[in-house]
Amino acid sequence: MNIYIKTSLLASYYLRNISFLLILMFLPIQIHAEVKDSRFFLMGDGKIHIRNAKTGKEANVILFNNQGQLNSSAFERIDEVFNFPTKDKSEHISPRLIFMLDYFSDLVAPGRLIILESGYRSPDYNIKIRNRGANAAKTSTHIDGLALDFHIEGVNGKKLWEIIKEHECCGVGHYGGDTIHLDAARPRFWEAATSKVHTGESDYNRKIYLSTDYDRYNAGESVRLSFSSVSEFGFGIKREVSITNSLHSDSAIIKNHGDKDCIMINDRKSSRFIHFALPDGMKVGRYKIRVDFCERPFEQMPVQVHSNEIEILSGKKD
Repeated sequence: MNIYIKTSLLASYYLRNISFLLILMFLPIQIHAEVKDSRFFLMGDGKIHIRNAKTGKEANVILFNNQGQLNSSAFERIDEVFNFPTKDKSEHISPRLIFMLDYFSDLVAPGRLIILESGYRSPDYNIKIRNRGANAAKTSTHIDGLALDFHIEGVNGKKLWEIIKEHECCGVGHYGGDTIHLDAARPRFWEAATSKVHTGESDYNRKIYLSTDYDRYNAGESVRLSFSSVSEFGFGIKREVSITNSLHSDSAIIKNHGDKDCIMINDRKSSRFIHFALPDGMKVGRYKIRVDFCERPFEQMPVQVHSNEIEILSGKKD
């Protein structure tokens, strides 16, 4: 009888735990599938809680809607916290930036409040704080809604800087204390001693940067390109763009500019909305997009620029 009871209890115990283990086994697989099919390489749990230290505005939001798409109302609330002029800009604070922030905050302090110290800066405001001697670059990524300075209570800023730096994904700076700078532009890192803010390094469009709206696409999808770190406007880009990796190369034509071979970029807004469609027959893999300049107001300006890396998830297979 005792043996029977012990056997029954043991069987019950293992059944309960096997059920629990099965849940655990399938849960990561489901999460992995969502991340793999998602738009960005770095994403957290899709929830973020952020408060502006100066205005007190706060967003505690879910970044996806019920259909698994970006939640517009959540990003509108985030724009308010960042003081980002959504209607004037016709866009949001960079979703890539917000998902990076979600990813790294989940690594070090999941669910904890993020304190925003500096979000969007207008070009005029950026000039003002530069004139006061602030660590603000002339081509600051804050101007294009690609950056924030923040801290998380109880999280060591230097350690968080080191964690982000190891990912080689983005721009991350540390000037001391618990506050760090994070941006969704060119991968680079710096500290107060290595910052080159007032050196003129970014003059003459030397550090101009090209980014896509998302990281992952299907062949045939539309891509939006945006320039940032622009010191001077009045440059031209060739109508044909290249999508390349070490094995393959494709090309596409920028939309809505007729048959112009050289498209002029004369202001910030025109630099943020450059569209083309990926070729239908592209092979699955990772690529960069190359844009060539046809009008360069400065000889110091590069002759071409490559975007961040993107991944084609479906298309022509070998």
